[in-house]
Amino acid sequence: MMEIKNKIAESGLITIDLEDYFPKEAIIAFDIKPLLFKELILKEKDFRLALKTQNWVEFSDKTIAIFCSSDAILPQWSFMLITQYLLPFTNKIYYGNPKIVAQNLLLDNINKINIESFTNQKVVIKGCSQETLSSAAYIEISKKLMPYVASLFFGEPCSTVPVYKKKK
Repeated sequence: MMEIKNKIAESGLITIDLEDYFPKEAIIAFDIKPLLFKELILKEKDFRLALKTQNWVEFSDKTIAIFCSSDAILPQWSFMLITQYLLPFTNKIYYGNPKIVAQNLLLDNINKINIESFTNQKVVIKGCSQETLSSAAYIEISKKLMPYVASLFFGEPCSTVPVYKKKK
């Protein structure tokens, strides 16, 4: 009887699923547009009043994405003022819509990876995921790993695309 070998298990490939580094927490949108006059113009007095009457408790311990979904031109201090109101409830405050904030948090998480365990290893970056990952995530993981790994692949362990091999 012929022995069946699992060549993938024997290959020594280490798989990294970038989805594991995607932020787990929900990102709450704080859209400035409803606080603007005709959803386009920041009137300081009205804006300050709207911020004072906002229920800030709902943002407790949440990750907040501050952005404006209209084409309004906003002064920089408006973002600072919103931050002042949010800080007593959370310090996870970011600029951008929730999708942009999620991608930036993903990049931060990639940069926190301890690469020592990948030194001189064959690594495959998983290609399929439930989340939509930006090309920036693949660039960031490549920059992080290439100086250390023996080889880097993209895809699934059963079907990889070679990306990098360390020169000897």
